[in-house]
Amino acid sequence: MNLMDCIQQGESKTLELKSRLPQHDQIARTMVAFANTSGGKLVVGVDDQRHVVGISEDDIFTLQAQITSLVFDRCQPTILPEIYSANLEGKLVLVVEVFRGNLLPYYLKAAGKNNGTYLRIGASNRKADFEHILELERQKRNLSFDEETCREQALQTLNLTPLQQRFSSFGKPLNEEKLKNLKLIAWEQGTVWPTYGLMILLGLLPHVRTKCARFKGTDMSIFLDQKEYGGDLFTQLEQTETFIKNHIHLRGEIRGLQRTDTYEIPMSALREALINACIHRDYINQGRDIKVGVYDDIVNIVSPGGLPNSLTEEALMEGRSEIRNRVIARVFKELGYIEQWGSGIVRIKSACKAHGLTEPRIREKGDFVDVKFYRPVPDANESVPDTVPKVPDTGESVPDTAQKVPDTTGNVPDTGKKQPVSVSTRLRTILEHIEQHGPISAPDVAKLLSVKERRARAVLKYMLDYGLLVKRGSARQTVYVRLKA
Repeated sequence: MNLMDCIQQGESKTLELKSRLPQHDQIARTMVAFANTSGGKLVVGVDDQRHVVGISEDDIFTLQAQITSLVFDRCQPTILPEIYSANLEGKLVLVVEVFRGNLLPYYLKAAGKNNGTYLRIGASNRKADFEHILELERQKRNLSFDEETCREQALQTLNLTPLQQRFSSFGKPLNEEKLKNLKLIAWEQGTVWPTYGLMILLGLLPHVRTKCARFKGTDMSIFLDQKEYGGDLFTQLEQTETFIKNHIHLRGEIRGLQRTDTYEIPMSALREALINACIHRDYINQGRDIKVGVYDDIVNIVSPGGLPNSLTEEALMEGRSEIRNRVIARVFKELGYIEQWGSGIVRIKSACKAHGLTEPRIREKGDFVDVKFYRPVPDANESVPDTVPKVPDTGESVPDTAQKVPDTTGNVPDTGKKQPVSVSTRLRTILEHIEQHGPISAPDVAKLLSVKERRARAVLKYMLDYGLLVKRGSARQTVYVRLKA
């Protein structure tokens, strides 16, 4: 894709557009964020509407020297950008290109590593928290989070039966040697500890859960069913697949003397997307989980964490594979859940195309990955019954007698005497307020909705989980803003 094509698609994880040279601190933050994430280009001479306004030819060399100097002076470790001019539509623009670095993390000298490390999330530069700084340190050492030793629970206290049964069903033993080879355990000073990979596979971390909901219509205003699944990852996968089967249509065809039943969306494609969500999600972020939504028009799978830092959407679609969780991926491969690295997206698209469906949409949105499968549209005069035989579902039901959007962030009772308001109305109220007045805080939301502050925080967390908002600041300075498209 050439530079002009990139510009027409707008700002992204790897592209920032400015009509004129921004302030020095802003340039430095962008350079640091690009170097810590997937690299990128800062293009000077293009406005917010993606119009090429250009810069003066007389300023080119001055700007190049100025940028080189400020990046060297303000960024640590040293970042060496490539700075060059390009002619677009007969006008000159300046391109400052930075590649992902090897000396992670990069940060602003004046602020130091803990306060000056930035990541590129969507089209914005976001200050990295302590956990993400540690992750950058791991990446420098070529380690993944699930390879690290978990000292919170001794190995002998863990029930390995679910994992042992999976391996046994494939005729493979799961003895101590196998556990060590797969990096599911680690020896330290004569003691055997589980790795985070083993804890995740067994579902023993609180955020290793999958939340599923069937919504009425095409938005989250009213839900018809909701389940939350825990336990080992493989059981969660099976339960989630069962939930989806129970809420999409089954169609039958007579071929010769036999009837063949197939789901409206190929289960092979849905299963591949669910496996990808389990393997590639970001387990460092302990406040989020995988979410599956079935609507009248789509099946939506959302997994926490954007693409691995060195991977872009374009590279993903071309079949490039970048494994975030190596231990989990290795076990899934061992048990036959993965056929070939980097082939999953191709198989998903091919299966849907063979089924006569619109190609699924796979997007990185901020710090999560969103997969949409488009359900076939029935004829306007045709009533499509739900002919799917219900499969027993062992998930935890989450009752809500009002049948409104579930507050999946936990049950935070509101003891007020006021008439209950649907969550969808609250979401719209908050979003409209942000559009008109800018960032909003939890106390602001409490006052706006006439609820207690802890209820306001629960609603805000729900909006964070679904990618409607992003959080800025910390502690009493925390505010919430709209996620930039």
